[in-house]
Amino acid sequence: MLRNSTAAWGAIAKAFHWGIATLIFIQFALGWVAVSWRLSPTKLELFIWHKSVGILILALVTARLLWRVVNSTPMLPVATPAWERWAAHASHAALYVVMVAMPITGWVINSASKIPFRVFWLFPLPAIVAPDKAVAELAKQSHFALFITLVLLLVVHIAAAFRHHTVKRTDVLTRMLPQWRSTP
Repeated sequence: MLRNSTAAWGAIAKAFHWGIATLIFIQFALGWVAVSWRLSPTKLELFIWHKSVGILILALVTARLLWRVVNSTPMLPVATPAWERWAAHASHAALYVVMVAMPITGWVINSASKIPFRVFWLFPLPAIVAPDKAVAELAKQSHFALFITLVLLLVVHIAAAFRHHTVKRTDVLTRMLPQWRSTP
């Protein structure tokens, strides 16, 4: 099943979910290592990887949002209280906002710092702001604040999924898991 239904996530939505999640965790590691590394060609390479993966995430999140607009969304279990429904919708909206805002602030940092950059060494990323040290600094602070926000949102998201699975005993977690089929 490629498309979503009111009862289950389709294969495309699952691929977006797990692909983006994987890239986000790769980004955490790349960003941490790149910032910590001593000034060297390796540090520059790490930042190229970090920026490139960030642009990839931005493209995939955009595609994921478009896919979500043209597909139904599985319903929450009937017994889900109104406050939990609101919290689920609000936290998902916040995740999408942060997943879009983080790469954009990274792009602003790069542009305002007047650093030439080619995504995965293939094509240049155009500047979206003029060179400006103050803008670059504000974007760096925003990027870090968004990182902290993303970490907190992911903790809540993962905890809620496990709560649904272990405490509430619903299928909210399992219906997002990949379906592995064994061949006879």
